[in-house]
Amino acid sequence: MPRTHHFALPDLTGRHALVTGASDGIGLGIARRLAAAGADVVLPVRNRAKGQAALDLIRAEHPAARVSLRDLDLSSLASVAALGQQLRAEGRPIHLLVANAGVMTPPERQTTVDGFELQLGTNHLGHVALIGHVMPLLIDGEARVTSQISVAARSGAIDWTDFNAEAGYHGMRAYGRSKIAFGLFGLELDRRSRAAGWGITSNLSHPGVAPTNLLAARPELQRERNTPQIAVIRRLSRAGILVGTVDSAQLPALYAATSPLAVGGRLYGPTGPGNLGGAPGEHPLYRPLRDLDDADRVWRVSQELAGVSFSTPSDVM
Repeated sequence: MPRTHHFALPDLTGRHALVTGASDGIGLGIARRLAAAGADVVLPVRNRAKGQAALDLIRAEHPAARVSLRDLDLSSLASVAALGQQLRAEGRPIHLLVANAGVMTPPERQTTVDGFELQLGTNHLGHVALIGHVMPLLIDGEARVTSQISVAARSGAIDWTDFNAEAGYHGMRAYGRSKIAFGLFGLELDRRSRAAGWGITSNLSHPGVAPTNLLAARPELQRERNTPQIAVIRRLSRAGILVGTVDSAQLPALYAATSPLAVGGRLYGPTGPGNLGGAPGEHPLYRPLRDLDDADRVWRVSQELAGVSFSTPSDVM
């Protein structure tokens, strides 16, 4: 049987939280826990029907929960900009941002509407753009930003000669590079915030390995069948061997985003064997995330590609 792990969230009453990828899986679990702790939770979703089902589930479990939907397609910079404009017009400071949404290993190279390799564009650049567009609200809320990366970021490196995977595509390699880029950006955000006095705390989390839908059949990714890996992961998870569960995989991001013990510039994930499952805790930064030159380059290149600027808070649009 799978082991059950618990993490008690602090009281989040009055805190305004934004969780991407919250219409199912780990993101939905994160949103449910934040709402149960009293946070006002915004669910920006690509699929309104799935988003409404998630919202209804949260309200059924917690009738007093304050949850709402917004439209967001992270693979479209125009969609990201539209959400940013809407949230800025509403004017509420954001206290917690959990950048959780992602896609994983399309069998063939696909691109976003803006021409970026789908995983780079969704997992990394879409979130960079979102952070840029809501930066004034993050500063107003002295926010904690938690960026969800992956164990895939523990090895490999960014290929600066083929950043957009145009010369050659390998699904897992491109996925890992998207998560390395996003991790480097999240760490650089914390360094820049401390240097400029923005008041934002930025850290990283990863869920380990769990039977989520990332590796399941996804027709929109041209993956018509479940991958062989997901069948193995589901069996191991049911047996409580090595990997985690969907419930346990939520905990590192929740810990990173809410625990008074979690700080900026650090990585949090499962603490079981291989960091694949188990209770949440701090990890040493993966080697690809330690390169300060790469972090600086990711910071600069990503702003250019995502169409946002972080030079000063007043410049963020």
